[in-house]
Amino acid sequence: MSYGFYGSTLNDELNRLANGGTYPSISAYKDRAGAAQAWAAAKSINLQGITDLVGVINYVGGITSRQSMLDIAGICNLIAGTTGLEPAAALREVAN
Repeated sequence: MSYGFYGSTLNDELNRLANGGTYPSISAYKDRAGAAQAWAAAKSINLQGITDLVGVINYVGGITSRQSMLDIAGICNLIAGTTGLEPAAALREVAN
């Protein structure tokens, strides 16, 4: 079951997840890093000063060691339980 819409961008999906699983109005969109941080905050994840997109998404996925962090496609697929998808496509499979 897909929770996002086909053709959505990574920014769309990060904003959807930060907004509890529904797309916010365009005027409320954050940039990718900001949306990722808002998603982490909504999940009560302590980012310990991490602010970059890939680092934040790894924290959301439970990876907190820089040496173990995955690239954006890898961590999005890990979170979604998918393999080989582009980041936006993987996050479309995440409910919240």
